[in-house]
Amino acid sequence: MSHASNDAVAASAIRKVAMRLVPFVALMFFINYLDRTAISFAAPNGMNSDLALSAAQFGFASGIFFLGYILLEVPSNMALHRFGARKWLARIMVSWGVVALLFTWVDSAEGLYALRFALGVAEAGFFPGAILFLSLWVPSRYRSRILALFYLAQPLTTVIGAPLAASLIQHDGVFFGLAGWRFMFFGVAIPAIVMGIVAWFYLVDRPADARWLSVEEKRWLTEELARESREKSGGDHGRHGLKIAFTNSRVWTLALIYFGFIYGLYALAFFLPTIIGGFEAQFGTRFDLMQKGLITAIPYLPAAIVLYLWSRDATRRGVRSWHVALPAFTGAISVPLALYMDSPAATVAVITVTACSIFAALPNFWTLPTRFLDGAAAAAGVALINTVGNMAGFSSSYLTGALHDLTGSYTVPMFVVGGFMLLSGILMLAISRVRRPDSGMRSSHAGAHAH
Repeated sequence: MSHASNDAVAASAIRKVAMRLVPFVALMFFINYLDRTAISFAAPNGMNSDLALSAAQFGFASGIFFLGYILLEVPSNMALHRFGARKWLARIMVSWGVVALLFTWVDSAEGLYALRFALGVAEAGFFPGAILFLSLWVPSRYRSRILALFYLAQPLTTVIGAPLAASLIQHDGVFFGLAGWRFMFFGVAIPAIVMGIVAWFYLVDRPADARWLSVEEKRWLTEELARESREKSGGDHGRHGLKIAFTNSRVWTLALIYFGFIYGLYALAFFLPTIIGGFEAQFGTRFDLMQKGLITAIPYLPAAIVLYLWSRDATRRGVRSWHVALPAFTGAISVPLALYMDSPAATVAVITVTACSIFAALPNFWTLPTRFLDGAAAAAGVALINTVGNMAGFSSSYLTGALHDLTGSYTVPMFVVGGFMLLSGILMLAISRVRRPDSGMRSSHAGAHAH
């Protein structure tokens, strides 16, 4: 096959994967993220008062989800590697949809804790499984672009989800007399069950089984992915297999970097609606329920745009360390800066910078682990990194609420967020300086390096 012909086959194969798989998996991620953050919309709109929750109790309820998630994260991703993404991702979606539905009838703080923990257990493995699934479909040099398209679902969840949640909450007493926040939980749970059933029939585990690829496209994808696998197997991971995920310093450093970003992400996700709800006392402004939902969504639309443009640059240049470190430093400064703004508009503007920083970094970050991990080691390594990140999901949720109760404001909690993001930036620069030839920090383009 000529070089030009090979390029045409490659472009066609990647385009088909981007059109057939990425939107579907991104929609699964959209529903996943909406279900796990729905509690943030319910909290200031009746749930906290109905269940008599303090800020610390709400933070604990938000965060205990991640304890359940962490317990089964690595085993779940290993099961996905063994049984295939189609079956396992479908199973996860149906399981979490059933648990999410039960939030409709929660009647106590203890019941909320139990359901949030169970939701984490049910969801365990979905996100790293989705990352691994997409990574098994595209060669590394295309991965930044594919993961960016997938990751767009996360900020768009809030852009679309916040007004959607607000509209559901407004239907107070319409559905069997349920309070609006309870009807919202019902409304966001049903799509997970439906999508899980559809995923069983729609997803395909590997390029060789895809009927929508031509013979040439199947061959090219299979050969490219096999070649990359052989190259990775030539390094230390081939000798140590699964053990590398738990003993390799690069994996643990990436896990700590991810911790800082996720600490910031969930501090915003769970407490931004509450912070916006406090604008009335802070600035003397009043917003109705739908206005609050729209204001909550504001930071995430620019974040989606910046995510896409930043990842396009990373795809063109190859992912460099500053594609992750620069957003970390920007977020570290903007998080506490938002506390010193003198109007709702200025506060939301600075929070928008923080959201842009976090989302710009994440899809580029996730191209790094699968550059030096493969097979079972990739499944375990990606899951381990995500597990450490989800520890930040628990600690940021609980500590933010506890520190607010202790100090009476969000000043100290937001400085803590900034500190963790600063640490992420420093570690990203550090890991790029100590890279080895097989460090996995190479660019996804030949000859380019992270530096």
